[in-house]
Amino acid sequence: MCGIIGVTGAADAVPILIGALHQLEYRGYDSAGVAMVVDGGVWRARAAGGTNSVSALAELAQDAPTGHAAAIGHTRWATHGAPTAENAHPHIDCTGRIALIHNGIIENHAELRAELVAGGHTLTSATDTEVMAHLIEQGMAGGASLTEATRSMLRRVRGAFSIAAISADEPDTIVAARHSTPLVLGLADGMALLASDVPALIGHTRQVFALADDELAVLTPGALAVTTLDGTPVEPELLTITWDVEAAQKGGYEDFMSKEMHEQPLAVADTLLDRRGAGGELILDEMRLSPDDLRTIDKVFIVACGSSYHAALVAKYAIEHWAKLPAEVDIASEFRYRDPVLNERTLCVGVSQSGETLDTSEAMREAKRLGAKVLVVSNVVDSSMARAADGVLYTRAGPEIGVASTKCHLAQIVALEVLGLYLAQILGTQPVSVTNEILNAMEVLPGLVTEALSRAGEVDQVAAKLTDARDFFFLGRHVGYPVALEGALKLKELAYLRAEGYPAGELKHGPIALIEPGTVVVGIATRNPLWEKMMSNIAEVRSRGATVVLVADDGDEESAAAADHVLWVPPTYPLLAPVVGIVPLQQLAYRLARLHGHDPDRPRNLAKTVTVE
Repeated sequence: MCGIIGVTGAADAVPILIGALHQLEYRGYDSAGVAMVVDGGVWRARAAGGTNSVSALAELAQDAPTGHAAAIGHTRWATHGAPTAENAHPHIDCTGRIALIHNGIIENHAELRAELVAGGHTLTSATDTEVMAHLIEQGMAGGASLTEATRSMLRRVRGAFSIAAISADEPDTIVAARHSTPLVLGLADGMALLASDVPALIGHTRQVFALADDELAVLTPGALAVTTLDGTPVEPELLTITWDVEAAQKGGYEDFMSKEMHEQPLAVADTLLDRRGAGGELILDEMRLSPDDLRTIDKVFIVACGSSYHAALVAKYAIEHWAKLPAEVDIASEFRYRDPVLNERTLCVGVSQSGETLDTSEAMREAKRLGAKVLVVSNVVDSSMARAADGVLYTRAGPEIGVASTKCHLAQIVALEVLGLYLAQILGTQPVSVTNEILNAMEVLPGLVTEALSRAGEVDQVAAKLTDARDFFFLGRHVGYPVALEGALKLKELAYLRAEGYPAGELKHGPIALIEPGTVVVGIATRNPLWEKMMSNIAEVRSRGATVVLVADDGDEESAAAADHVLWVPPTYPLLAPVVGIVPLQQLAYRLARLHGHDPDRPRNLAKTVTVE
């Protein structure tokens, strides 16, 4: 979740750091800071102003020193310690000559802190991170270089991390390392750079190097060297970035969320691109699992978090219906801790926009340890999860800056449904004619999403009538249930309103007790096999005074007659309907957030990429 940037060899480093931190704001943060080696010590500035911290930091750093020495910057999402300036990174050691930034969590920080305090160190923050700066100080006091002291420190800590450290003793050097959280490196114009994510570097270079797990990098002006943590040299993998700075900008829209909602048709189209061979068969070039491998599968687990989890729930219906395989969906943070029963006949699918989500990444590790075949659905090429998997299915949605997922969510649903059809093809559970008919319907989806997006004005009119509402229930059945969950999540994330998603059939088992005049019920009433039952549930809430908003297929006057307000969507196959049905719920959450004065790009307390448990 934290953003990391570092540069050495720049004549004026701090503006580069500030610019990169602005590019990383989408990750979510509550404080920010920069540090630079200068005059035999470390200059540092920090600010804790919530999601305005980078702008506040820029004000503080107006008189920052210049020079070619190493400099590092950070945006923090608080874990250990409150979001204060004292807890903001970079952290320094007792001498004031070493500074360090960190993304992740150090699990044994308490015992290390006690040891350091007993040894005479003074720690000034409540963070887990600060212990690492003092452990490096300890190593360098014994005569070790910054690199060797960092190696020694990394042998002591447990947890997830990507770190970067600088020292006044080696003014042009940055030492960086990672375990379980992302870090990329770049070279440009006599500089060496590092960052937690590509957008921070694309203004400087299109060629970046992905640091792998348990690797350490030493950056000096215009050069970098990578080794394993035990010192064995390795050649980092070169990645060429095909999108530019404009792809990470708002492109004329009011905010990133608006821009990315309007990019959804392209995200869906690109995810479907080149999936069919000359004979009409599905081809997944990134699969890396052979048809023979997949024919041994007798069960599918899908593991994900947040919006990715809701996409996985849609996939469960598709895989079971088309491929006739039992499919379970698990929340990634719970998966490892319930002793899941997997073996070599299990396919475990991890779904993560970034390919770096720690809970999901660790779930995939556990699945692999238990012998399962592991497939990853990711939006980031060569993410750490993609590299570790037996196969990968990329969503091709492009960079998503908005914290609340939109285009990546739709692309995930499409990718997972393509997987369902692919498994059906391999296992022979659907006639080729049926598969092609569904694929034809999928290829029409970008146009249907475009049509749904064009009705934003109608959604705005409904939102304006709901501004005073504080309690929302989202109901769905069959594939409408994951849509209801996603709609409720979006409203919570963006408008900070009480919103709960339920399978409509569960209403009478408790939640209906909360229905009263003033309560808003949003029902997913697109036509699926349980539409009649869904309408019975809607009748129950309407009779108790709820205001009813229904998502309904164009022309479905029978559904409309049961609603106070209708969000119309173009009809499609029931299993494909979530791709279209979620669009007006995204727009509804967006508009209500705006009406309540909230910035949809910066929802409070949230982060884009979750790299801690």
